[in-house]
Amino acid sequence: MHGAPTSGTLRRDHIKRTITWPAVDSAIWIFAVYASVWMRYDFRAALVFTGGVASYALLAAIIHGCAGTLVGPYRVRHRRGSMEEITDLARTFIITLPLLFITPWLSFPHPVPRSTAISAGALAMLTMLAARLISRARRMRAARHRGGRPALVYGAGDAGDRIIRSLLTEDDSPLTPVGIIDDDPAKARLRIHGIRVVGDRNDLADSARQWEAQTLILAMPSAPAEVIREVSASARNLGLEVLVAPSMSEIVDHSPGARDLRDLDLADVLGRPPVHLEWESISSEITGKVVLVTGAGGSIGSELCRQIARFSPARLLLLDHDESGMHATDMSIRGDGLLCGGNIILADIRDAARIREVMAQEKPDIVYHAAALKHLPLLEAHPFEAWKSNVMGTRNVLAAADAAEVTSFVNISTDKAAAPTSMLGLSKRFGEVLTAWYATAHGRRYVSVRFGNVLGSRGSVVHAFTSQIASGGPVTVTDPRVERYFMLIPEACQLVLQAGVLGHGGEVMVLEMGAPVKIADLAETLIELSGRHDVSIIYTGLRPGEKLSEELFDSSEVRHRTGHELVNAVQAPPLNPHVLETLSATDDASLRAWMSSVLATLKTEEKAVQAVQAQTAAAQSVAAQHSPDRSEQYSKIAHERGGAHIVDVPGGFTR
Repeated sequence: MHGAPTSGTLRRDHIKRTITWPAVDSAIWIFAVYASVWMRYDFRAALVFTGGVASYALLAAIIHGCAGTLVGPYRVRHRRGSMEEITDLARTFIITLPLLFITPWLSFPHPVPRSTAISAGALAMLTMLAARLISRARRMRAARHRGGRPALVYGAGDAGDRIIRSLLTEDDSPLTPVGIIDDDPAKARLRIHGIRVVGDRNDLADSARQWEAQTLILAMPSAPAEVIREVSASARNLGLEVLVAPSMSEIVDHSPGARDLRDLDLADVLGRPPVHLEWESISSEITGKVVLVTGAGGSIGSELCRQIARFSPARLLLLDHDESGMHATDMSIRGDGLLCGGNIILADIRDAARIREVMAQEKPDIVYHAAALKHLPLLEAHPFEAWKSNVMGTRNVLAAADAAEVTSFVNISTDKAAAPTSMLGLSKRFGEVLTAWYATAHGRRYVSVRFGNVLGSRGSVVHAFTSQIASGGPVTVTDPRVERYFMLIPEACQLVLQAGVLGHGGEVMVLEMGAPVKIADLAETLIELSGRHDVSIIYTGLRPGEKLSEELFDSSEVRHRTGHELVNAVQAPPLNPHVLETLSATDDASLRAWMSSVLATLKTEEKAVQAVQAQTAAAQSVAAQHSPDRSEQYSKIAHERGGAHIVDVPGGFTR
């Protein structure tokens, strides 16, 4: 019986791996020098086997070994025969060849012909490449007989190529590719790293039986959602495990391997199209700046932090009162989770003094405000908590950012803020109009970003359904007609960054969410993905404040396009934060009524302003045709009536 390897065995294996290829390459250089000189001297041994040639060959091996250790393939261990190793090998030759070329000129008589560096270098390079490719081919051939679980790969494109290569070269891969499924007739009988295309998706059942496959790997990131649903359903009916190969956007620091394969999830079958961003504009906004994210421990806040970190800000500040959430975010960004980098700020947005202190001390250039309470039923039951966090907390962050002269502020909102009927929607709408006031009052780029539900956020309906399915059901849906907009968390956060660049002060940037999804259909899809066909769905009735459908825009909002196809914009009416101090409500009902009244009056005021501006613009156009002086007079009136209007609201003024 074999025991675990001892430390001595591991040390010997490490030494063997470390010296094997430098020794092989040194031998190749010595061989290449002798072969080149031998051919140059027409195979006359007396001119070849001299001390000068031996010294030159040994020098070539030493120079290559030193260069390879400093910048080449011996410094970092790459997969044998990989593009990374070949690139490092080429870099080593760029250093070695010039040194070898000038060496014959340093002594007289010349130990070797001056052409030796070029001819020997070319021969050595080709031989080293051949040795590595042979080693790689042998490893791949051995991997096919290693005994891992046989797997079919769906997709013969770049993603399929990458995952097959990885599975064949990883020493401890639990999967062995045995065949490829692809629907492109042009790829029939194609071989990728020795693995053959055995048919299209209609041949899946026959191929699985023929090759005794246990797993199907989906390696087609661009495949339509309906194809993914069809193929995955067929695979599950055959008893195959279904795994998904990552796209290149999901991994940035290594080639994909078995450890990167994941289970099929809802995002794969919903089929959201990839987001195309203006990377240069986002980079110019963030790179080298001090960026603060509130709610950094939450689903949206943490993903924002990960996305922002890619753009190399001068400092990325994480603010939250949830220490566990911030630990997870810090872990996902830095990898250590030590919470001691000086960028972790434990603070509650309800504490105005603490937030002012943080802003004054850190002086961020950009603030992304993602901290909020978001669970609709809880906020319906506890409206004053929504007021404290989503309204007063947002006011605290805005006021502190304004005092610290933060130049860019992005407030994360929700589609429930459009025509709000719930306490969540009312409180988030207050956040939008407060942000608009701080933008217009001081001419800064303070904007809100509005979007619908995100898949995978903590406490989302997807998590609830998954838990119910795992426990055997039933899955509870409020109403079969309920539908919602959905977006992936990374997609939403990428568009938040884009919207923050595109927005003008006081605007609400509304993300394009695609078609709404029925919650009942979502539940059925999750049940299908789980393979638990015995799980039922029951309907419990709408909850207080819940709508059958959400709107992205209020009926009174005038939308306009931005520079991005997935981002629209509307202008939010500004609400003076002093109005908040006039609240005298002491019970839940009066709080809700007061907030609704303020927003209704604000909407009426905005409509009046728009009407005045439209009438004045029309009159100005007519006047301009007759008298320039009268046109200027109308412009002055428009400014006075449309730009400095004061309207009574319950307990205060909007401007």
